[in-house]
Amino acid sequence: MKYVNVESVEAGEILGKTVYSSNGTVLLSAGVQLTVFMVNTLKRIGVTTLYIQDEAYKDVEIEDILDEATKRAIINDMSVTLEAVRSGKEWSPKKVSLSIDKLLNDVLNGRELLVQLTDIRTKDNAQYVHAMNVCLLSSVIGLNMGLNYNQLKDLAVGALLHDIGKVGEPSGSSATSKLHHTWRGFEVIKNKREFSLLVAHTALQHHEHVDGSGIPRGITGKDIHLFAKIVSAANIYDNLINGLSGNSLLPHEACEEMMAMSGTKLDRDILIEFNKSVSVYPNGTAVRLSTKETGVIVRQHRGLPGRPVIRIARGSTRFSLDVVEVDLAKQTTVFIEGVLT
Repeated sequence: MKYVNVESVEAGEILGKTVYSSNGTVLLSAGVQLTVFMVNTLKRIGVTTLYIQDEAYKDVEIEDILDEATKRAIINDMSVTLEAVRSGKEWSPKKVSLSIDKLLNDVLNGRELLVQLTDIRTKDNAQYVHAMNVCLLSSVIGLNMGLNYNQLKDLAVGALLHDIGKVGEPSGSSATSKLHHTWRGFEVIKNKREFSLLVAHTALQHHEHVDGSGIPRGITGKDIHLFAKIVSAANIYDNLINGLSGNSLLPHEACEEMMAMSGTKLDRDILIEFNKSVSVYPNGTAVRLSTKETGVIVRQHRGLPGRPVIRIARGSTRFSLDVVEVDLAKQTTVFIEGVLT
């Protein structure tokens, strides 16, 4: 499969990954042949990137940590939970807890995989996919830092619900008042006795910065809980690559921007673990190398996210192509110069 901009997709191409609705049901299944109407509809509902099947890369696997059933369950459960909060109804901590158990089971089984946040978003499901991605990345970072299961579960719940205070948020609310969504989230979560108070504090503190310049209380690194520091990094990364903080950045660009936040917005130790956890160049991405050759990312190296394996077709004509794979972990003088969008 190849990971491509939706603007370059043509009718007749085969969809590589399923597109979900806001409640976790399938809008378009992987394997469907796209029509002009389908492509235009995907653009209209806010889809910007897609996985497309390609004969030359049919063996390229997208190594998702989360099972498709887990994704559907989390998106559906978040839809139900946030709608209940929005309408002032009771919501089920048990349902959230069960979703987290499914996610952590996948994380523990996929501990050798890098996180690739390439799920297809629409305008309707973006809020839920964001929550899922922040939860997934936070859990992987926490696992790498040696947290036990109970700690991971508190972290994961806090990450999944970190923006729950945005539901029904009054317009024009002050960033320093108790109307800020971090305070609102804290108030919503702390009343659920099924959750540790750490879950509520994770939602409260995830916009704090280690240098004290964050909100809502302006506390510094020593006073910010570890879970909130982790969720802050995961939240910023997902916002950067999906345009929620402005223009969308490519994963490697987002990682570089986050490194510039070390010691100011973000904790240095968390960033070290973050960089070990994320796929800087997701499988299926087309890239240009320092040799001026172009190819597609086909495999990753755990611990070396910036040095993947690239498949290149060499030759003068389409009848005399020599397909080779360049392993950047071994060919240390070759570098990725750019991503081809």
